[in-house]
Amino acid sequence: METNQSKEAKYYGKLEETFSDFLKDLDSLIKIPSFLKEDNTKYPFGKDIQNALETMLQICKKLGMKTYIDPEGYYGYAEVGEGEKLVGVLGHLDVVPPGDLSKWDNPPFDPVVKDGKYYGRGSQDDKGPTLAAIYALKILLDCGFKLNYRVRFIFGTDEENLWRDMPKYVEKEEMPTVGFTPDSKFPLIYAEKGLLQCKLIAKNESSMEFKGGDAFNSVPSSILVEKTKGLVEALEQLEYEYVEKDGKIEVLGKSVHAQVAETGINAINRYLHALSISGTETKSGRFVVENLLGYDFAEPIFGQVKDEHSGELKFNVGKIEFTLENEILCIDMRIPVTYDKELIVKTLSEKAKEYGFEYVQHDYLKSIYTPLDSELVKTLMSAYQEVTGDLESQPIAGGGATYARAINNCVAFGYVLPNSPKTEHQPNEYIILDDMKVAMKIYMKAFEKFID
Repeated sequence: METNQSKEAKYYGKLEETFSDFLKDLDSLIKIPSFLKEDNTKYPFGKDIQNALETMLQICKKLGMKTYIDPEGYYGYAEVGEGEKLVGVLGHLDVVPPGDLSKWDNPPFDPVVKDGKYYGRGSQDDKGPTLAAIYALKILLDCGFKLNYRVRFIFGTDEENLWRDMPKYVEKEEMPTVGFTPDSKFPLIYAEKGLLQCKLIAKNESSMEFKGGDAFNSVPSSILVEKTKGLVEALEQLEYEYVEKDGKIEVLGKSVHAQVAETGINAINRYLHALSISGTETKSGRFVVENLLGYDFAEPIFGQVKDEHSGELKFNVGKIEFTLENEILCIDMRIPVTYDKELIVKTLSEKAKEYGFEYVQHDYLKSIYTPLDSELVKTLMSAYQEVTGDLESQPIAGGGATYARAINNCVAFGYVLPNSPKTEHQPNEYIILDDMKVAMKIYMKAFEKFID
């Protein structure tokens, strides 16, 4: 009789054999610049995202799975196995824009392996982890593992923007009994903050026109603006980093995901501060200087907003645009799970009004909470612990917005290991190859444990 030890040796040997195939398939996905382009094609989010969806389904078909693509192009899925129980694995194939290409050591859509790391936009968020879960199950099946349930890999296309994809899936398709999304950290995320995105819009009385930032949910790493003597002097006085570029000034920051905005450096905020110091008054400048500079969590607006499950409220100015008519600030907030969204909206609206801004909601995803004693949490935690031997790391609450919100009985589960870097949304995004192998082993163990 085959022992657990001998089975694992067989699985892990097969993993090493097929890892090069995994990387080749990942290459084909990363090479597609699948960020949002609403270009009036027949595809809802642009031809590149459609191409990524079709490419993933071709990979799954090659690996022996049944595939389906939504005729409208909002989602697709691949399925294997038999039985009434349906385990869903939800991943997304859209990515955030690469931002300033000069900050990349290698082109973002030309993947490269260097020093045990695989670089490319989407390698960590979320093409790499999604494909890793697919290969994990394929390895099990190739080694003789027998499923008594169905696994459906569900592929979304609008996760980085307005989530117009998953409601289409929910409307049209069968709901999984249980599921996870490989789009965050290990050991697992049992609670996710509410995600609220809005625009603050005011009349532009400055005659300035400019825009900056790539996405609501990214701390902007730079902003390119007109050069003036006063601006340069203010940047020097404040000791803010900048470079001259094509006769303009590029104010520099540090990009991170909005869920950890306080760890980044917001180039938009720095520019507005310097602009104010230089003597150019704007509503946006006053709002930022008086409410955000020197504060990690926008305390002058909200006071202390924090709970024991999910921590502090996070606040990020992700994009800015000055048109001839308006000043527009694009805001991303992560609201602790026990706080009322409407109270947050009321507080921000009242504060914004003091500066001449109108609050306009852009998007909202409610918070989620999965009890720690739930069968799903216990199953996935045991898979993580058995593979890693890590009994200290505990389920965590996060500020990310993952597809765990899209269906019931679902959590975010990997791929990033404790103490490993999260590089999503940053220049030089990468995965650590050895970590990805560990993640695949964890996913294998999880699929084993879903057996009734």
